[in-house]
Amino acid sequence: MKILGIETSCDDTSAALVERTDAGFVVHKNTVSSQIDIHKKYGGIVPEVAGRAHADMIIPVIRETISEPPDVIAVTAGPGLITSLVVGVEVAKGLSMGWGDIPIVRTNHIEGHIYSVLLGDSAPKEIVFPALALIVSGGHTELILMRDHGDYKLVGRTRDDAAGECFDKIGKLVGFSYPGGPKISKAAKNGNPKALSLPRPMIGSGDFDFSFAGLKTAARYWLEDNELGKEISTEDFCASVEQTIVDVLIKKTVNAAAVHNVKTIILGGGVSANPKLRDTLLQNFPNTIIPELQYTTDNAAMIAAAGYFHAIKKQFTPWRELTADPGWELVD
Repeated sequence: MKILGIETSCDDTSAALVERTDAGFVVHKNTVSSQIDIHKKYGGIVPEVAGRAHADMIIPVIRETISEPPDVIAVTAGPGLITSLVVGVEVAKGLSMGWGDIPIVRTNHIEGHIYSVLLGDSAPKEIVFPALALIVSGGHTELILMRDHGDYKLVGRTRDDAAGECFDKIGKLVGFSYPGGPKISKAAKNGNPKALSLPRPMIGSGDFDFSFAGLKTAARYWLEDNELGKEISTEDFCASVEQTIVDVLIKKTVNAAAVHNVKTIILGGGVSANPKLRDTLLQNFPNTIIPELQYTTDNAAMIAAAGYFHAIKKQFTPWRELTADPGWELVD
């Protein structure tokens, strides 16, 4: 089965051609057009600007990716920015109609991040269930229990800011350009993670929910009252912030894995590229599967992989009925 994946949920325009074989998923092409340089001057993503950029790039990206009709089209229908989602959805509808009603799989963006771990040469062929997925990105921080493909139960989520949002906003406070999260991680490599004691919100709450708004506020107050480079360097500050976020994510995830007796932990989302998070999770739970770095950010290959498991069940949506849903929750 050859699947055309289309992803336009936020600020990356992506198309991918992915084939499912006896050996697993083969990514023939994964094309991504980033908008980081466009949004950098605004200090964050502007939905209307993102939508226009998707409209400009979606057809060239698809042409670069595929030259003949696939067996299935998998498109991100939500969650995300409505101005972005609608571009990918409408193009998928047009391609399906133009290619003679090729089946469309309406795919959830979060589900894509879960299945990103099955992509690449080093990826496992299958997920060993039960599994617990930690999805960490700029807009999401969730713990999702999986008993099987398509069987999801939400066991924890952020009550306010996502971890990636916290990274980016603290990075902006430090003076880093957008996106600030990766720059915090880079600076943290040369810093002392114990230099500054910061609050670890909800780390002892007894449940598996998260909260990062308080950490962001504490970091802001510290920066208002202190000058980086005097008692604490920028590197030490970033290392302390990173360690604080990682400590909360790891403790909640490992505890939830023990309670639900899972065999596998899945790490996905943009923050899954963070080296400290990746290494620490593997140290605490060796049966963790982590996406290759090229599949940690938003990409269409992961959407195609997630779509496959719906396609084999013939869970298709006719193109006339396909719509974008920016608030689509993977788990109700």
